[in-house]
Amino acid sequence: MLTKYLVASLLGTALLALPAGAAETNKSEKAASTTRQWQASKFIHKNVYNNNNEKIGDIKELMTDNSGKIQNVVIGVGGFLGMGEHDVAVKFGELKWVDAPVRNTTASNTAGTKASTTGSASNTSANARDRNYPDHAVLNSTKDQLKAMPEFKYSK
Repeated sequence: MLTKYLVASLLGTALLALPAGAAETNKSEKAASTTRQWQASKFIHKNVYNNNNEKIGDIKELMTDNSGKIQNVVIGVGGFLGMGEHDVAVKFGELKWVDAPVRNTTASNTAGTKASTTGSASNTSANARDRNYPDHAVLNSTKDQLKAMPEFKYSK
């Protein structure tokens, strides 16, 4: 008779714990579904800048492993209108993805102050939230350093 009560007690405890475990699973699934996802096709032709906001190239291709995870980004460096361009591959993790447009500053013709060529901050942040891709990438490198890297060759 004691075992009957013991089994019933254990079964009741297990049933009470089940909804709590399911709730934890739902929380983690919900967190994963709210993680921001970007459209990979929108990365192609995105500009790549260095830390001084100087354009150093643009993205030509995303290279994945056999599971689909992006491993390398092929960046076109130098050249003019596609002529003389040098493609190099950098690790995806070396790039910093930025939602806001590059803030170019130029000296004003009439005053000694700098004028920004971008729109207001509120418009910029609103536009960035509406997009499902970054505005540009930043790489801690110079154009000359990229040009000195070995040229990336696509395998056949």
